[in-house]
Amino acid sequence: MYPVELTTPMKNQLVEAGFKSLETPEAVDGAINADGTVLCVINSVCGCAAGTMRPGVILSTKHGKLPKEMVTVFAGVDGDAVNQARKYTLPYPPSSPSIALFKDGTLVHFIERHHIEGRSAEMIAENLAMAYDEFC
Repeated sequence: MYPVELTTPMKNQLVEAGFKSLETPEAVDGAINADGTVLCVINSVCGCAAGTMRPGVILSTKHGKLPKEMVTVFAGVDGDAVNQARKYTLPYPPSSPSIALFKDGTLVHFIERHHIEGRSAEMIAENLAMAYDEFC
């Protein structure tokens, strides 16, 4: 577990952009299984999360079409919630950070860590915008 003093500002970046922080498996189940589209961000303390993933996800919220719900869990902080979220992203292996888009409880778009590393925030936002246009 990472110290709360370290992770709170990282978590708040997404919360302040309109994401709901999920901290229990039950909260994850409720959000992902809701009707409509749900963007679930598995947040992380790593450099690619800070440098491009969070900025890219936040930039994607400026797109005209958005998921009905936007939620986040934090790897190394919200352990049980992260493990529950990862059950929904199977068959993909655990990946932090990562970004999942669900529609009516079904995974329809997934961005793994290796698709985040080396990409700009703008590239991540464009990838998400295309997914929003297709599924939201």
